Amino acid sequence: MMRIAMSPAAAGLLRALLARAAVDRDRILLTEFRSVDWQSLTFIGERHEFQLRVAGPNAFEVVSRLLSGLDEHQFEIPGHLVADIIVIGEPRRQHDGSVTVSMEALTVAQD
Repeated sequence: MMRIAMSPAAAGLLRALLARAAVDRDRILLTEFRSVDWQSLTFIGERHEFQLRVAGPNAFEVVSRLLSGLDEHQFEIPGHLVADIIVIGEPRRQHDGSVTVSMEALTVAQD
């Protein structure tokens, strides 16, 4: 298995999203990922862009569970706060029955 180098904030966010889906980990594939450093006058953090692909039966139900209340969810990522998270576009069904969803998030370091 190939591992992608991720910051603690990115890895924590991905783990939290996978947990929200409440399915076996092998049903969700990270197909695109990018994190860049971000800062304002008072905060330091990262911007994350990623795409997940959910396979198997009831893929749309899994994606719906993952996205339900996402913008209000209080993520638990040690040392980091999810300041913003949005879904880009609509989830898309692929030819093989899987569903892809793209998201962007901003995490900030907690001091």
